[in-house]
Amino acid sequence: MSDSVPGSAPSLPPPQRAPSAQLTEFQLSHARNGPHLPPPAGAPGWPFQNIGHWKMDAKRRAATWRRDFREWRQEHLIRMGYSGANYERPEFQWTQRNFVHAQMMVEDRYFYDPTAARYTVDRYLDDLEARYGGIDSVLLWYVYPNIGIDDRNQFDLATDLPGGLVGLQQVVADFHRRGVKVFIPTMPWDNGTRRQGEPDWTAIARLAQAIGADGVNGDTYSGVPRAFLEAADALGHPLVFQPEAVPLADEALMWNLQSWGKLIPTDPVPVVSKLKWLEPRHMTNTENRWGRDRTADFQYIFFNGSGYNAWENIWGIFNQFTPRDSATLRRIATIYRAFPECLVSTEWEPYAATLQQGVFASRFPTPSVTLWTIVNRNEYELQGEQLIADHRDGRRYFDVWNGRAITPRLCDGQVHLDLPLEAHGFGAVLAVEPETTLGALPELLARVERLARTPLRSLSAQWNALPQQLVSIAPTPPAAHAPADMVTIPAGEFEFKVTGVEIEGFMWQGLDVQFPWENSPRRAHLHRLPLAAFHIDRSPVTNAEFHRFITRAGYRPVDAHNFLRDWRDGAPQAGWENRPVTWVSLEDARAYAAWAGKRLPHSWEWQYAAQGTDGRLYPWGNDWRPAAMPAPNRGRTVLPPADVGAHPQGASPFGVHDLVGLVWQWTDEFHDEHTRAAIVRGGSSYQPQTSHWYFPSAYQLDQHGKYLLMAPCKDRSATIGFRCVVDAV
Repeated sequence: MSDSVPGSAPSLPPPQRAPSAQLTEFQLSHARNGPHLPPPAGAPGWPFQNIGHWKMDAKRRAATWRRDFREWRQEHLIRMGYSGANYERPEFQWTQRNFVHAQMMVEDRYFYDPTAARYTVDRYLDDLEARYGGIDSVLLWYVYPNIGIDDRNQFDLATDLPGGLVGLQQVVADFHRRGVKVFIPTMPWDNGTRRQGEPDWTAIARLAQAIGADGVNGDTYSGVPRAFLEAADALGHPLVFQPEAVPLADEALMWNLQSWGKLIPTDPVPVVSKLKWLEPRHMTNTENRWGRDRTADFQYIFFNGSGYNAWENIWGIFNQFTPRDSATLRRIATIYRAFPECLVSTEWEPYAATLQQGVFASRFPTPSVTLWTIVNRNEYELQGEQLIADHRDGRRYFDVWNGRAITPRLCDGQVHLDLPLEAHGFGAVLAVEPETTLGALPELLARVERLARTPLRSLSAQWNALPQQLVSIAPTPPAAHAPADMVTIPAGEFEFKVTGVEIEGFMWQGLDVQFPWENSPRRAHLHRLPLAAFHIDRSPVTNAEFHRFITRAGYRPVDAHNFLRDWRDGAPQAGWENRPVTWVSLEDARAYAAWAGKRLPHSWEWQYAAQGTDGRLYPWGNDWRPAAMPAPNRGRTVLPPADVGAHPQGASPFGVHDLVGLVWQWTDEFHDEHTRAAIVRGGSSYQPQTSHWYFPSAYQLDQHGKYLLMAPCKDRSATIGFRCVVDAV
């Protein structure tokens, strides 16, 4: 039994001739156009209807299915002009055992410690190993959903990470030290921010080379174009490419050695991955980002011998695995990593012979061992004989899901194999040839036996949102009268109604933020609360005011990257004195406020000052008035903001100015165990075009933006400023 992947896999076996064609036009259509092959269940009823599915005898048709789809595969590969040469390249062999992949947000607090201002790769990996056995590769995600708040493009956001590319290079080295390969993203839709000046394929290859990355994830790509492979090879830094979706053209299978899988059918008969069938060495990592019960995902990947995208931090929403799902993935990955050569077998047989209704298996043979992966689609557990297979004298059998030897029952040259299956559960059997030594198998059996002592059914499948905390804002010394350039907001009862404008997440629990009176994060918020009087800046803090602060206080941030990036020689550009200061982090804004004897406003205070008591949509009323705010900038480059006070028509009922469309304004910070984010209010004039994935505007007063926080170097923006508050007597 080998612990490593062979250097190359043999060519696909020729099909066995069938006496007559069996595939229907329906089946052929799905084979050509879908991500899955239709099952041997008497289609054209597939996808199944609820009525009568128990009558479908997939097992009786399995041999015919395999025969016909082998013929289809042979013809299809010829039509593609297929070559598996890239799968045979030594530098790409790792892809064939890249079983557990994870998209990871760089803002995750397990990956970057904002207090210590350092990357914590080991903490991030230790957590995953403790919960579900760890990962084989990671996708470092540093772009969406913050991209588009200003004109920094996808490549700029990589250089703005803490430590720049040198810091990112060390991150990659830290992952490599733990045996984890690293992907970085590229997205074709980023054509509304700063022009890069070279093709995406050249730019991403250069970036990957600079930091030592191993692969590139093609966000929204249905097949990463071959130009990316050629650009990487030209630089002498070969890269693996992983489109987000199944390639629209099957030919891309030749240079897209990995892909993500989506939309897993949950019908009674499991389906076969088309890409896996065409090229068993291709690694698909199935992702179900919003899934909270991943049983169907895991049954699909186990039946197909394919991988998983263990994605939990989804744009700052932590959709963590339940204990049951964590244990399931650990057990699957343990078996995968023990027998990687089986899972790329070109003689893979889906729908291998099983004995019980609703139980399905795949057979992965090699010359030395054969692995069966088994799934129970029933909602009840099963005992007794599950598999039937041809036998050879001296062949030994092991239940590698539960960690024990199996004594087979021999009957007419075949073995009947007995093993238990939990409801909606899993099983795995290994057959070892007589001439093969057991090697590390006894150690593996002992390990999985310890895991099996805790049945999956005994573990919780309950998902709960991580609780969030609002970062407290200390009150200021109270002032009886409004300080200069501030407006008094009287005490009153306020109906605080606001909705987050995040692009994704539907109305899921855990989305957006959790205000102190709520018991979980959610997108829509409604609460009536009494507000004490306070004073608020009439307009956002200007460059001149901030210059006075750094001159008198001597303020210098520890993390100075992008600090006051549009200033020159430590001062605002000429004529910019009365424009709102930008390129300041939340920490910079707090430092200014403390120096000035002020504080930042809570989000509800900002909204009350902007909206008054009548629930209006805009500071000036409910009608849209273009003259009440700066004109939108839909170009690719951020323009300098207008002077404060230039749009008096946009004043609120209390006389507060520049609330909408000038610059975003910092308010509250929230955090949970994994994520930090700030609520930004008011929107800016910058509106990048070409994609709906850019950070959305929130001009309406009943809307707010959620901006993920990592470190000041990345958080600072050309479009985010702030205003301050002083508590009233």
